[in-house]
Amino acid sequence: MTAFLDLGLATPITRALADEQYATPTPIQAQTIPQVLAGRDVVGIAQTGTGKTAAFALPILHHLHCNRRRPLPKSCRVLVLSPTRELSAQIVDSFKAYGRYVHASVALAIGGVNINPQIRALAGGVDVFVATPGRLLDLMQQRAVTLDHVEVFVLDEADRMLDMGFIHDIRRIVAKLPRKRQTLFFSATMPRDVAELAAGMAHDPVRVAVTPAATTVERIDQRVIMVDRAGKPSLLAQLLRSEPIERVLVFTRTKHGADKVVRSLAKAQIAAEAIHGNKSQNQRERVMAAFRSGKVRTLVATDIAARGIDVDGISHVVNYDLPNIPESYVHRIGRTARAGADGVAISFCDHEERAYLRDIEKLIRIAIPVSGQRAQRVAGPPPDGDALPPRQNRPHKGTTRPAPGRQKSTHQQHGTARPKRQGTRHPNGNDGSIASVAFMQPVQRNKQHSGGQRAARPAH
Repeated sequence: MTAFLDLGLATPITRALADEQYATPTPIQAQTIPQVLAGRDVVGIAQTGTGKTAAFALPILHHLHCNRRRPLPKSCRVLVLSPTRELSAQIVDSFKAYGRYVHASVALAIGGVNINPQIRALAGGVDVFVATPGRLLDLMQQRAVTLDHVEVFVLDEADRMLDMGFIHDIRRIVAKLPRKRQTLFFSATMPRDVAELAAGMAHDPVRVAVTPAATTVERIDQRVIMVDRAGKPSLLAQLLRSEPIERVLVFTRTKHGADKVVRSLAKAQIAAEAIHGNKSQNQRERVMAAFRSGKVRTLVATDIAARGIDVDGISHVVNYDLPNIPESYVHRIGRTARAGADGVAISFCDHEERAYLRDIEKLIRIAIPVSGQRAQRVAGPPPDGDALPPRQNRPHKGTTRPAPGRQKSTHQQHGTARPKRQGTRHPNGNDGSIASVAFMQPVQRNKQHSGGQRAARPAH
C-alpha cells in the first residue's frame, strides 16, 4: 500500500501529515499527487469525501517549498476557485494545516464580507489565493489583484460552479490567466458542458476518475415518514427529542422555510440555528463554529450546505422538505456517516412530495422504507432513456444510475458493495477506489472497478 512518504513530498509536508496522523493517501491522492508533481495538468472526477483537497494542496505546497520566490505585489502564484464561501474557507484551512512548516502565505476572498481587508491582504502578493468567482471579479475590477503570474490554477467543484451559473465568470477569469500554467480541474460528474469546459482549460491532461468504496446511499439507515405538511413542525420536534442525536442537519427547500423551522423549534423549546444565502458571512461563520463545537446541536439549512458543510459527527440528516432534484438528496444525506461512523437519514414526505420520492428512489435504485419497513433494491433495468452523459464513466451493474431527464444535474453518486471498515486515516476524505487513470481522449468511456478501503476524515 502506498504511503505519503513514498510520493516524494517535501519533508515539511510529510511532517505536517505525521502531526495529523495521516500515513496512507486515498486513491485519488495516490494517483493525482505524482502527476501534479510531474507538472502535468489533471482532470479529476471525484465526489465529496474522496480527499480532493489534499490531492491538489499537497503537491502545490511541495512546488512552493521547492521553488521559493516572493510573489509580486497584487499577485498570486496559485489561484484556487471554489463555488461557495464555506468550501473556500475549508480549502484555506487545509492549505494552512498541511503547509504549517512550508510557511506559504494564504489569502481568502469571498463575498458577504468587507472587501477592504481582502484588498490589503493582496497588496504585498500571496502564494495561495482561494476565492469565489464573483468576489475575484470584484477584486480584478478594482485592480486589487492581477492574474498574470499564476503558476498553478485549480478549479474545484466545476459541476457545482456551472449549476450556480458561474460559467461566464469562469471564462472571464481564465482569459486573464497566463497560457503557460498548470491546470488542475476537479468535478464530481462530467456531463458534456463540464467536459467542454475542461477541454478548453487544460492542456493534454491526465484524467483521474475515482468512485467511493461504498456509496453514501448504502451506508446510511434511511427512512421515510409520511406526514401532512401541517404536521411537520410537531413531528420534527418529537423526532429531535426521541432520537439519540449527536448533531443533526435539517434541510428545507427555501430560505424562508429554514427560518420558519427555527422559529417553530424555538416555540418547542429546542435550540436551533439556520444557515442560508441570506445570512451574512459573519452570521454563517458564527453558526458553523457553534455547530462544529457542539454548542448548537441542530442546524437548519438550504442546499447551500449540500457540498459546503464538512463537519464530522453529524449523526442524523432530516429532510424536512424533500428536494425536487433527486441528486440533491444524495448530497444532503452524505453529510452524515462520515469518518467511518454510522448515520441516519429521515425524510418527511407529504402528499405533494410523493413524486419527488419516486424520483429519488429511481435514482438510488432503492425503495426507501417507510418507518418500520425494510429497504429493498428496486428491481428491473433502468428506465428507457437512462443514458449516461458524454464522457461519464459507465458504472457497474447495480450501481447508482441517473434518472431520466436529469443528465445535466451534478449530484450523481455511484455505488458498490459495502467494504470492510478499516482504521486507517486519510486527509480530507473517505477512501475510494480508482475507476480509471488515462489520458484524456475526445470520446472515451472507461469501466469502473470497485474496491478500496474505508478511511476516516479529518475535521478540516
